[in-house]
Amino acid sequence: MASTKLETTDISDATALATLDTHLVAPPGVARKVFELVRASAEGAGFEIVRVRFGLQDGRTLQIMAERPDGRISVHECEELSHIISAVLDVEDPIPGEYNLEVSSPGIDRPLTRPKDFERWQGFEAKVELGEAVSGRKRFRGILQGVEDGEVLVESEVEGFSEPQILGLPFLKVSEAKLVMSDDLIRESLKRQGGGEDDPDALSDGD
Repeated sequence: MASTKLETTDISDATALATLDTHLVAPPGVARKVFELVRASAEGAGFEIVRVRFGLQDGRTLQIMAERPDGRISVHECEELSHIISAVLDVEDPIPGEYNLEVSSPGIDRPLTRPKDFERWQGFEAKVELGEAVSGRKRFRGILQGVEDGEVLVESEVEGFSEPQILGLPFLKVSEAKLVMSDDLIRESLKRQGGGEDDPDALSDGD
């Protein structure tokens, strides 16, 4: 398979390195502040925060997606984590006024926010959007091939090439990424959750 390297990214800056694994999890502002406050408590209880967003829906919703290290999470565990997070936020009070806390699983067509997400879902189709253009493009769609040297590898059709190319997209420049829904993805997600088609926990989606 042919390989095309786009542009290299300098991640030597200390600040860039510190945010490399989390810039997609929580953007600057309220979401980042909440993430930094609740991360330790969540991890202490055996959960990993996948994504934090504030201002969705009615503008006063705090959405937190999470899962166990193995990628699983049940409705009951979402409720458990919600209580843990609420206790932290009640004390720290990072959001003025009233707001709605929504804790959920990442869902099947999940957002990809950490390097290990791109590794874990190799072989499945994803959409990747960059915050700034690389070789004249911001949006890419293709089959995930993992992560290497700080780049997300995506097998994609490229104009001027007769066969798909494996593109290296700088992880630090990724602004959004998510899996593309397909029958294969649904089957694999249910398999990894250990559930069947009628298992509501396996199909839980925070979007």
